[in-house]
Amino acid sequence: MFEYIRNHRTLIQILMGLVILSFVLVGGNSAFKADNSDTDVADVGGKKITQRELDDEIRRQMEQSRARAGDRFDPKVFETNETKQAILENLISERALEAEIKKGHLTVGDAALQKQIGEIGAFKKPDGSFDMDQYKLALGNQGMTPQMFDARMRRDLALQQLNSAVGSTAFAPRSVATRLAEIVDQEREVQEQLFPATGFIAQVNVTDDMVKAYYDKNAAQFQVPEQLKVEYVVLDAAAVESQVSVDDAEVAAFYEKSKDSLTTPEQRFSSHIMINVKKDASAAEKAAAKAKAEAVLAEVRKTPANFAAIAKAQSQDVTSAEVGGDLGLAEKNGFASPEMEAAVFKMKQGEISDVLASDFGFHIVTVTKLVPAVVKTLDEAKPQIVAELKKQKMSKKYAELAELLTNTVYEQADSLKPAADKLKLQIQTADNLTRTPSPALGVAPVNNAKFLKAIFADDTLKNKRNTEAVEVVPGTFVAGRVVQYKPAAKKPLLDVAAAIRQTVTQEEAVKLAKKAGEATLAAVKASGDAAGFGDVKSVNRSKPSGLHPLVVAEVLKADVSKLPAYVGVEVPGAGYGIYRIGKVSQPEANPARRSAMIDEINGAMGQADMAGYIEALKAKAKTKLLKKPVVTADAK
Repeated sequence: MFEYIRNHRTLIQILMGLVILSFVLVGGNSAFKADNSDTDVADVGGKKITQRELDDEIRRQMEQSRARAGDRFDPKVFETNETKQAILENLISERALEAEIKKGHLTVGDAALQKQIGEIGAFKKPDGSFDMDQYKLALGNQGMTPQMFDARMRRDLALQQLNSAVGSTAFAPRSVATRLAEIVDQEREVQEQLFPATGFIAQVNVTDDMVKAYYDKNAAQFQVPEQLKVEYVVLDAAAVESQVSVDDAEVAAFYEKSKDSLTTPEQRFSSHIMINVKKDASAAEKAAAKAKAEAVLAEVRKTPANFAAIAKAQSQDVTSAEVGGDLGLAEKNGFASPEMEAAVFKMKQGEISDVLASDFGFHIVTVTKLVPAVVKTLDEAKPQIVAELKKQKMSKKYAELAELLTNTVYEQADSLKPAADKLKLQIQTADNLTRTPSPALGVAPVNNAKFLKAIFADDTLKNKRNTEAVEVVPGTFVAGRVVQYKPAAKKPLLDVAAAIRQTVTQEEAVKLAKKAGEATLAAVKASGDAAGFGDVKSVNRSKPSGLHPLVVAEVLKADVSKLPAYVGVEVPGAGYGIYRIGKVSQPEANPARRSAMIDEINGAMGQADMAGYIEALKAKAKTKLLKKPVVTADAK
């Protein structure tokens, strides 16, 4: 079971992370090689997964990782076949699960969906309330509508339901779980004798033939992909905004037409005292509550200045009672109770209401302060009006310029200058572009899969004609042309010889360290001698005591039927080490920790069950892998 989990850990972790906004704020680059982004890479139940979908998923996960890791982000993680295969497997698994969800009619209700969206941290203000503006901005940046977002959330929540239904049924027999927990807790006393590779470098003599042999054997390491130097123009919001203006006459006209929207309505501060009544209260209970409210009203009318003190003592609305019944500032349509709202907005400041009935009980209300309606002056409203008019003009102007750019780069395809002059755009240059986006270039308009597909097209590449106007992200068009083409080539041996010499020197030093270590290992196995070993360290699976994880793994799986036991390990980045195991002990079990460990084991079994279930669904859907991921030359 655990071997299965280890071998499929990446897939399982990806599947467990499907839910809750995995698709917000994405972008990035793809490391898959594809001449046609619409090539089918897999078939799940007759539904294809295209290269474009695969590229998008790689970019999404890459940018998620970049956002989480910050400066520690390593794009090389996404250049391995293992990672790429896991991402493809994830897409296949999603499709198989989606088919099962549809077949089983699993749904997520509106209330559950709204609650889940409301709990997303990216959509919250500092005070914890929902930020509608941020919500719309985040979706807009990804070209998503709320409907698209809701559909994706419903799907992910349904996946979570299915995952929980399958995974929560798994459990390990207590005897098995206990034995596994004992293995995890077991400690071994270890001494280390290290043979550092650095100590053998002086003995290494790397010849030119050895450098050449390494160069020939590892040719792929030194491949440089075909590259382009290009010039390009960008049409985006900033370029459009610079070409629209708003004059004072337009502002004044808009102001006169829009005074209603520029008016802050009348608002009122109010306080109340509430006597609760249950919805299913009897007539007698309601009468008793009303009588109590009448008595409190009589007390308030005697000493109106003591309203806040009486509210603290008598009101059964716990939240407002603590602040003297204060309900804060509200405008019309801001009350949960229409009866209270009607009373508040017809009363004068300082006036006290009669007893009011609502769905919540009985209320006594007073208005503590009036805030009259205010109409912004023209000067006050001018920035807001200018922004709105610019927005309207930009929308129209953007459509005009996009059409003009499209037509000009096509009709005058041998130069970008006509388009740049007509649209008042700057011609920019970029170098070292490859067929797939490069992490080294970051997020740039030309470092985009759609643009790269266009610029590497035969007509553009061979004839140095303009590309079409490519919409790389919503609202941003890019057109470019090739300035210089560099074909794929292998770096000359002379350029990489020094780096190869260092690598080979290190490899040969490690071989010498290993040879010396193995000789010593054979000797101490025969003698049982502890001479030359360091201090005793106590090691278990959660306490490595400074040893490399690979060393810990070898020490803990060593045969300890006869002590002392010895293990030799090639230590990555260090050399070779031999390890003397002198004692094995089983600490007394910690009940709380043991229980948590058993829960973790059950969870792992649940994940394994879920992975097995997914494999069964994939087989049921007759899944076919149509194309395998490969490491491109530029990704190395």
